[in-house]
Amino acid sequence: MLFRFFNFPSLIHRSLFKSFSKTTRFNKFRFSSTSLALSSYSDTHFTKPSNFSSFDSDITSNTFQVLQKLYFLRNNPSQALSYFTQLNQQGFSYNISTYAAIIRIMCYWGWLRKLDSLFLDVIAHSKQDPSFKIHELFDSLFEGVDVNQNHYLLRAFDGFVKACVSLNMFDEAIEFLLHTRRSVILPNVLTFNFLINRLVIHDEIDTALFVYEQFKRLGLIPNHYTYAIIIKAHCRKGDLENAFRVFDEMKEVGVNPDSYCNTTLIEGLCNNYKSDLGYEVLQHCRSTAASVDVYAYTAVIRGFCNQMQLDRAESVFLDMERQGLVPDVYIFSALINGYCKSRNLDKALAIHDSMISRGIETNCVVISCILHCLNEMGMASEVVATFENIKQSGVFLDEVAYNVVFNALCNSGKVDDAMNMREDIDLELDIKHYTTLINGYCLRGKPVEALRLFKVMEEKGLKPDVVTYNVLVSGLFRNDHACEAIDLLKYMADQGVMLNSTTHKMIIEGLCSQGKVEEAEAYFNGLEDKTVEIYCAMMNGYCEIDLIEKSDQLRKAIMLLDAMLKMNMDPRKIGKRRETQVTYQDVVERRFGTIFSVTLLLDGSRYGFENGPGGYTLQP
Repeated sequence: MLFRFFNFPSLIHRSLFKSFSKTTRFNKFRFSSTSLALSSYSDTHFTKPSNFSSFDSDITSNTFQVLQKLYFLRNNPSQALSYFTQLNQQGFSYNISTYAAIIRIMCYWGWLRKLDSLFLDVIAHSKQDPSFKIHELFDSLFEGVDVNQNHYLLRAFDGFVKACVSLNMFDEAIEFLLHTRRSVILPNVLTFNFLINRLVIHDEIDTALFVYEQFKRLGLIPNHYTYAIIIKAHCRKGDLENAFRVFDEMKEVGVNPDSYCNTTLIEGLCNNYKSDLGYEVLQHCRSTAASVDVYAYTAVIRGFCNQMQLDRAESVFLDMERQGLVPDVYIFSALINGYCKSRNLDKALAIHDSMISRGIETNCVVISCILHCLNEMGMASEVVATFENIKQSGVFLDEVAYNVVFNALCNSGKVDDAMNMREDIDLELDIKHYTTLINGYCLRGKPVEALRLFKVMEEKGLKPDVVTYNVLVSGLFRNDHACEAIDLLKYMADQGVMLNSTTHKMIIEGLCSQGKVEEAEAYFNGLEDKTVEIYCAMMNGYCEIDLIEKSDQLRKAIMLLDAMLKMNMDPRKIGKRRETQVTYQDVVERRFGTIFSVTLLLDGSRYGFENGPGGYTLQP
């Protein structure tokens, strides 16, 4: 049995060590104590081993002498741990006995963080040595220990669980705990919270809820933080009804929600696009004198900004100030981000200035948001100028900010400047940086340089992702390097990178741009799952061929539109790519039953196509 706690007698004055066999193989040993009191350091807790003189004097090869040394260092846990750590460097291989000895010392003195770290080594050892069994270690630790008392060795349970969780070994941690329940041993609530919180962070929501219900039935008493984690779990699932149920349940059992619980519920509502309801909860908490902190307001403001209800976000901001709460950088960051997303740059900059005037320092997240907005608005020179000014002010700028500048320089045709900037700051490029630079070369009509940079990236050990391939394939097609683009697609498949809808779209557009509409049509028909972008790419192909063929091809374009509409796809798209070729705008003006009309722009003239009982008709 893995845990046999109830079958052992209580051994208060048991010897620390049992005698060795003639082969010097060490048997199980224990420290004995029924109290956590540290007022006495007598041999009641740590009994001196006997008959040690007959053993090999080489301490690095003899388990007994290692245990003897640990016994003498029992009252000095710092030296004991230092000695234990150095053993491995001297060639000694830890075993169950030596691990048990040092674990007892760490548990007795309450060195919990060191104990957690020690169990990381234990787990690593068990993976390297299949003969080393962790359950045997715990059998050795707890043999003869009365776990019904407040025994200090129970700290080992928490240490092992926390070590498993920190390594994301959730199954092992849960299995370990479920085994211990047979002996009615419940984890420390802090350790339990650590487990279920990490499960929620890793989106193992159902597992977290299952573990919570299991241990609650066994008698685990949740605290504020436990309830907050479970509320967060339900909110992440979008199960707001059960989130409220847990919130009410904690009040029914006499656990009054603290500010963390209140904020968790409010943030969960806002993350589910229920910011109005989140704000109502916040106001209710405030009216009942319940604890509410600044972060609750931050959650509501960020929620309204994400829903692009910026006026509501500002009204909450003003309400918070009326309550005497001081806004921090996170609240200002949420507002700035919201206005940047709405392309209201003036408002975003005004809020940023207000933040600075209040003595709140800006940070790289806020600056990157503003730089990104400038770049999206086509203000590449302003991106570079703002970046330089901020950098000279001494504000730390991370790789996100640098990547925005790279993107701005590349989009404005200044790829060489972007490369020089990288060299000046000695910034190690990642995949995003390389992809941005490759795109810059493609935009400048330099596909050869783009391919060269792609190879440099691979030589440095960076594996291109599907985005990098899509950017380069599109650039090669666009710069009349169709053969190289097709070769790259084959190479992409050989590397195990899966094509996505963007890749399919670019293949169709690339073939059509080379006048290979029939090949594009065959590729299109061979695709099982077609997105609206793929349909529109094929429609562009039909529309962009010579006018002498327009009647037949436009009929096919209309048939594609009909298929898209029947599948509830929105085909509204696309700007003109070449002035002499066909584009379409205001794609679907109306649809009633099987009759719909389409407006196309052919060489500057507008034509209407109507699908009705008489088929397709073309009318200027």
